[in-house]
Amino acid sequence: MSGLNYHHLRYFWAVAHDGNLTRTAERLNLSQSALSSQIKQLEARIGQTLFERRGRALHLTEAGRIALDHADTIFTAGEELLDTLRETARPARALRVGALSTLSRNFQITFLEPVLGRPDVEVILRSGSASELYAALDALNLDVVLTNTPPARDAISPYLTQKLADQTVGLFGTPDRVRGNRPFEDLVADHPLILPTRDTQIRNAFDTLLSRVQAKPTIAAEVDDMAMIRLLALRGTGLAVVPPIVVQDELARGDLVQAAMLDLHELFYAVTLDRRYPNPLLTELLEAAAR
Repeated sequence: MSGLNYHHLRYFWAVAHDGNLTRTAERLNLSQSALSSQIKQLEARIGQTLFERRGRALHLTEAGRIALDHADTIFTAGEELLDTLRETARPARALRVGALSTLSRNFQITFLEPVLGRPDVEVILRSGSASELYAALDALNLDVVLTNTPPARDAISPYLTQKLADQTVGLFGTPDRVRGNRPFEDLVADHPLILPTRDTQIRNAFDTLLSRVQAKPTIAAEVDDMAMIRLLALRGTGLAVVPPIVVQDELARGDLVQAAMLDLHELFYAVTLDRRYPNPLLTELLEAAAR
C-alpha cells in the first residue's frame, strides 16, 4: 500500500500480540496516549477500525485480523532478511499451542514430536478450558487448539477442524488386578472403576455402554485429568477407562495391563482459524499428522 507508515504498523503489530495497550506502551517505553495515536493514524490511513474495546481488553476486528496476518508476514520476512545478510543463525520461530486441560499429555507430545528439540522452534504450550482456549485462538494468541470435543461448525463459524487421531478406549489396571481374559460385564462387576467426568466424550459413551448391558459398577473416582486417572490406576485403585495412549509408557513397562478393549472411541482434533497466512510450523505438524 503506497504511503503506508511501517512504524505505525509495527506498533499495531505489537499491541495486537500483547492484547493490552498499557502493557505494550510500557514495553516500548512510550506513553499510552502516544501509542494510541500511532494506531489511530494507521486506522485513518487504511480506512478501517482495527480494534474494538470490550471492558479493559482490546479485541481485533475483522480488518484487524487481516492486518495482523500481513504484519506477521512483513516483520517475519524482515527479520529473516537481516539474519541472512548478517549470516547469523535463524531465530527460533514460535508455535503457540492450546490444549484442553483434560487432554492426554501423551497425545500432545505425540502431535508435537516433529518439532520438539529443534533449535529453530520455540513451542509455547498452554492448557485451559475450551472457552479460554477459543478466546485466545480468536485473539490470535494461539495458532491451534488441541481438543477431543470439536466446536460446532456452521456457516458463520471461523474455525477449521482437522481430525488427528481415533483411539479405541479400554480398561486398564495393575497386573495383580487383571488376571486372564474376562467378559466386560464381569470386570465392571468385580472391580471399581476410575472414570473421566460426565462432561467428557468417553464418559458419555461409557455410560451408554453400561446402560446397554445393564451394569451398575462401583465408581472409585471420577477425574477430569487423564494424568491423575493414570496415577490412580497405578496405585491399584481400580480399572481405568482410557485410550491406550494415556497409559502407553506404563503398558510398555508392564506396570499396567489391558483388561479389555471396548467398542468406544475417543477422537482428537486440531482446531484453527481460517487464516490467510497460517503458521508454517503448524502446517508442517498437521501434514505430518495426516500421513
